[in-house]
Amino acid sequence: MDTSIFQRGKTETKSAHLVRSWKNKIFFSVVLLFALITISIVFLIIGTLVAKGYRQINWSFFTQVAPDTFDAMMANASGRLIPGGILNGITGSIFLVAIASILAIPIGVIIGIFLYENPHKRYANLIRDIADVLQGVPSIVIGLIVYLWVVVSVTKGYSALAGSVALAIMMLPLIIRSTEESMKMVPESLKEAAVALGTPYYKVILRVLIPSSFSGLITGILLAVSRVLGETAPLLLTTLGNSSVNWNLSKPISAVPLLIWQFYNDPNMVNMIWSSSLFLMAFVLILNILSKWIAAKKSIQ
Repeated sequence: MDTSIFQRGKTETKSAHLVRSWKNKIFFSVVLLFALITISIVFLIIGTLVAKGYRQINWSFFTQVAPDTFDAMMANASGRLIPGGILNGITGSIFLVAIASILAIPIGVIIGIFLYENPHKRYANLIRDIADVLQGVPSIVIGLIVYLWVVVSVTKGYSALAGSVALAIMMLPLIIRSTEESMKMVPESLKEAAVALGTPYYKVILRVLIPSSFSGLITGILLAVSRVLGETAPLLLTTLGNSSVNWNLSKPISAVPLLIWQFYNDPNMVNMIWSSSLFLMAFVLILNILSKWIAAKKSIQ
């Protein structure tokens, strides 16, 4: 046997392995670089908000309504903190999201269960496609439609009800699809065992499927709430805003994103913009972390 051929083959194999190893290292480095860029953007956003917004965060920030332009101007001129807070925005956001959740969660969960139980029926595919399309509709368009449906036709003016309906429409697609996907994760044997024991269909849904997919349902709902908490465009066309705390469905109501927009239009409120943005970012971040924790800890084994 010619040993030179063997040596040449061994050298070529070693070279090919070396080239493949370098390609893997280069590809891994590129992936790691883009991952670090993405993560650094998040940390830069949070760091900027903390650096610029922490000064206004105090007890008054959570217990008083938004200040007027004159008070803010006088505070800036004297070097003091701007008096007041965003209580009307916090209560408004909580009220709007609570009403929207009452409207969207039962409907979304029921439709999600229907899609899971009838995956290949024509109506199920149609509903699934409509939910996907609805998820891509711009929020300003939803606000405009709700303005015609509720503001003009029902409440005859800007109202908390109109804002809640707009947010509920935006929550629906995410709840529907997360419910369907959560149901798919439940082992089929659980459902078959319940049916084999003669359990009525509605009890199979209420006692087996929903409790077994509870973590997925809650995760989807929290993500839907996180999504609508920061929406501004539909609220501009439906709730308008309110300088005081309001719990009346038929009256205009404020929200944290609306306050940020109002502060943005007033040069005396710059510090309030950053503080309100920091609060909103922290609130959404906590909800996202909570949803991830529930998904990880309460997943179906």
